[in-house]
Amino acid sequence: MVALEPDPFLNEFGKLFERNKKSGSLSVTMKRTNMKPRNTRHPDMAAEYRCLVRASDGKKKFTTEISSKEQGRFQMSYATILRAHMDALKKREKSKKPVSKK
Repeated sequence: MVALEPDPFLNEFGKLFERNKKSGSLSVTMKRTNMKPRNTRHPDMAAEYRCLVRASDGKKKFTTEISSKEQGRFQMSYATILRAHMDALKKREKSKKPVSKK
């Protein structure tokens, strides 16, 4: 797994969408973490939480950490990339169920 800074992560994320546009899937996970070891006896209550973001297509994996100060800017850029690459989605076929009267 490759650890990247937020801006190169977003560039690689866009490229990952391009590679999987025709077929394939991709997964993204976001996790809140304070990046402290689990076996500490006295956890620091004033620790700043960070967001760990991972992206993978099954072959290539990369990750980044986002601080709470960078979160707003990262989310806006992330949403822009998602909107730009979500045009290849197929619409769901709705099934018509008969409405039963009581």
